[in-house]
Amino acid sequence: MTFINPVEVYKIDNKYAALKDLLDKKAFERRQVVLSSGRTSHYYFDGRKVSLTPEGAYLIGEIICDMIKNDRVDAVGGLTMGADPIVAAVGVAAYHRNMDISLFIVRKEAKKHGTMRLIEGPPLSAGQRVVVVDDVITTGGSVVKAVEAVREAGCQVVKAVVLVDRQEGGAAVLGEMNVHVAPVFTAADFGL
Repeated sequence: MTFINPVEVYKIDNKYAALKDLLDKKAFERRQVVLSSGRTSHYYFDGRKVSLTPEGAYLIGEIICDMIKNDRVDAVGGLTMGADPIVAAVGVAAYHRNMDISLFIVRKEAKKHGTMRLIEGPPLSAGQRVVVVDDVITTGGSVVKAVEAVREAGCQVVKAVVLVDRQEGGAAVLGEMNVHVAPVFTAADFGL
């Protein structure tokens, strides 16, 4: 494993190119797989192989903060597990930029004990403007679950930001829910 000097990271002129290179090298497996949607694909994308590295987390946090800085966002979050490291990365980058946002994670189902919450983190309030994040969107299932949960809490979903849109209908599904999907990259950007 190679580590990049933090001082050097701040000198990266093109964060998008650096993140694209990392994703291409570490997050894509070009082989036959069955996706969580049940569909078969000739490649697999695991964004956690990048979002759980210091360099990847830094780049992801910075890029997503760039993408939401003018949206008057109150909170950022998404469905566990793909969104977890992205949410944390955005939180650190937002703190360094003095962006006043809170973070949340949507469970796949509400806890059956303790607080019995579906959404973890500082409580969301009705009317808050939120951005939902995820590592990848295929059919939209994970993002839809997160959107439904925060809407049930009375929040307004400003948009959904994903690292990679596989361009397999998920963005259209979210569009039907009046949620714009803003991908950092699409599968086509990687020649897929």
